Amino acid sequence: MDLMEYQAKELFAKHGVAGALGKTVETPEDARAAAEEIGGVVVVKAQVKAGGRGKAGGVKVAKSPEEAEQAARAILDLEIKGLPVNRVLVVPGASIEEEYYFSFLLDRSNRSYLCIASVEGGVEIEEVAKTNPDAVKKIPIDAGTGVDEAKARAIVDEAGFPAELRDQAVEMVQQLWTVFVEEDATLVEVNPLARLTGDKLEALDGKVSLDDNADFRHEDHARFVIREESDPLEAKAKDKGLNYVKLDGQVGIIGNGAGLVMSTLDVVAYAGEAHGGVKPANFLDIGGGANAQVMADGLDVIIHDEQVKSVFVNVFGGITACDEVANGIKGALEILGDEASKPLVVRLDGNNVDKGRAILAELDHPLVTMVDTMDGAADKAAELANAGGN
Repeated sequence: MDLMEYQAKELFAKHGVAGALGKTVETPEDARAAAEEIGGVVVVKAQVKAGGRGKAGGVKVAKSPEEAEQAARAILDLEIKGLPVNRVLVVPGASIEEEYYFSFLLDRSNRSYLCIASVEGGVEIEEVAKTNPDAVKKIPIDAGTGVDEAKARAIVDEAGFPAELRDQAVEMVQQLWTVFVEEDATLVEVNPLARLTGDKLEALDGKVSLDDNADFRHEDHARFVIREESDPLEAKAKDKGLNYVKLDGQVGIIGNGAGLVMSTLDVVAYAGEAHGGVKPANFLDIGGGANAQVMADGLDVIIHDEQVKSVFVNVFGGITACDEVANGIKGALEILGDEASKPLVVRLDGNNVDKGRAILAELDHPLVTMVDTMDGAADKAAELANAGGN
């Protein structure tokens, strides 16, 4: 789960990271009241899960409560990268001397943790990475030892933080590591980490991504979910206990096992090049329990995605045999009834494949097409999706 800035700052404050919480409001009038309470110059910031807010007009300086109200009214009318702005954060203005970049993240490619830091970064970190990559330090973190004071000092020294900020930076690095570990995050980012007048180091912005797999350890994280702003299909899938991620394509994908589903995404994307450039519409792993209700739940989510024009069910029978999967598909179509209106391409292989294919052949459902091979099934699903979109 990705957090908005104000939510990330709540976690920062919980673990002692220096930075102003400000006030989050949903109306221009409340923004004015917040500015009056804070006093002086304030910054009004759009709260959406997207970068580039400043360039999109989503960050404005206000020198009076009246200006804060006007700024909030303008920002609340925006869409930033397709996301409507429903709330703004009002924070005290800051006298910035320098801007830095700092983050901890899960480095999936190397199966480890990584620290990325730059004293030439800040909000233009992407440009710095392109023009002066040596200024962006990438420091591996041993998962076993983590970040103690000695490691924090090594990070600060390698990143090149000014000597007068060294002790503050060391303390903040350890605090941000605590956020990363204790909150089960996959990303903790401060951009910008600012040097303010008087050599004070503060986190002026924050981004945190939490690992949903650790939800059972963090009941308090439920407060960060804003259901009315969640993708309705992803929210529906989560309610049904499905491992689903929506993508921007036309071929719905159902598979059993994350590895198989990932491979299916690749073959569909490749096959789609020959059929109008259609792409996968989702990641959906139903795991080993592919009974009728699980299959129905998966199909229910996918067929209600308006972008989906066909569905590819790709199953390799193992613990759950192909005949169980076939009965699951049969039962799902019965449960969904007329709501099942999009063509299904089914590829079964593995344990009891002949029995599974026989069940679907006997069903002879007009929406179901069986294809023996994964590549052939992907090609058929892409063809049907392209036809359905024209």
